[in-house]
Amino acid sequence: MSGVDSLRLDIAGFEPFSACDWPGKLVAVVFLQGCPWRCGYCHNFDIIGPTKPGVVAWERVLEVLESRRGLLDGVVFSGGEPTRQLGVVEAARQVRELGFQVGLHTGGAYPRRIEKLLPYLDWVGFDVKATPDKYAAVTGVPGDGSVALESLRTLVSAGIEVQVRTTLDPLVLDEDDILEIREQVYALGVTDYVVQRVRTEGTNPEYGRALEEYRSKASHGANDILPLV
Repeated sequence: MSGVDSLRLDIAGFEPFSACDWPGKLVAVVFLQGCPWRCGYCHNFDIIGPTKPGVVAWERVLEVLESRRGLLDGVVFSGGEPTRQLGVVEAARQVRELGFQVGLHTGGAYPRRIEKLLPYLDWVGFDVKATPDKYAAVTGVPGDGSVALESLRTLVSAGIEVQVRTTLDPLVLDEDDILEIREQVYALGVTDYVVQRVRTEGTNPEYGRALEEYRSKASHGANDILPLV
């Protein structure tokens, strides 16, 4: 395979078998280091720093994948934000060359990288973080999420199978926000939209404390909201 020796990927972790990262598929998951956003509820908080080096060599991942031919359906690139790294495009090509399907977990922060990945993608788990007026409050950086919607439009227009997810951060979002996001993504042509509950495992400790304080004082919680969507 061409490009293996020169491919640079900062890989924060590798899961050789997963049944929950691509609905209905048995996959390996490659976690790429770094993310431009700082979502408080991110359960991979330890790997969002963009300057931290990877701990797994891509060559080692390929060796494992070679041995899993016929046993796995595909490979999911996750993060962090996997499209932050230039090498993800070549890595996806190599995975397809091995005969695996390619999945991606992304928040859509890099629309041009999404475009380059299109020839290799079979499925995308896409995170829409918030309504435009609350994107900065969730991600911790300026912006209204327009780059994310651009990426989502690109995927839907290309006919890629997409599941859109929103994590219900009760410190920022409410029921009306979830309904607005749902209508927005449906209007773009999305047919698979799910709402996820916040998990405190692996999150920023400061966020975890704030969430626990909120939950101790709130008169209602996610269970009151999620069944409505």
